[in-house]
Amino acid sequence: MTDESRIIKRCIRKDRSAQQQLFDMYASILLGVCRRYTLDLPEAEDILQEGFIKIFLNLKNFSGKGPLINWMRKIMINTAITYYHKHYKHRFHQEIEESETTGVLTVEEWDADFTREELLKVIQDLPPGYRMVFNLYAIEGYKHKEIGELLDIDVNTSKSQYSRARKLIREQLMKLEKKKKLKTLK
Repeated sequence: MTDESRIIKRCIRKDRSAQQQLFDMYASILLGVCRRYTLDLPEAEDILQEGFIKIFLNLKNFSGKGPLINWMRKIMINTAITYYHKHYKHRFHQEIEESETTGVLTVEEWDADFTREELLKVIQDLPPGYRMVFNLYAIEGYKHKEIGELLDIDVNTSKSQYSRARKLIREQLMKLEKKKKLKTLK
């Protein structure tokens, strides 16, 4: 039996020290997942806290098939989606008309190197609906049909929001690249 298995068994018995151990083992990784779906760190921390409550309440349902981190990541993503539904979905609702599909954003298109923080900031600056769809599709690997079901939106809306998110990301990265080039010229 692995240490993780022992910790899980103790967490199921509501052992607070085991819960703290599990939190300490995975909080930083899962906070990174949450940050992609939020505007700022306090929102991400709220989602992380809600997600861990769900993890502790449902740990008895973890089958043990596959890594625990994948199961917990899915809970965090679903918690972020719930948070989005509660706080943003209708507040930022916009009419979505068909938009043209832009090319895939590739590393080769850029002369500048972007840090992880710069890329995260660009993603966080997207409107909430665009950010949610972009993360689910481009990073988590969901299909547009699945995203539509999760977010209660039309498949074409998901595709359109993803396309617009890529366009906004491209524009922001081009601006950032120009700023970096200007700094090196000075």
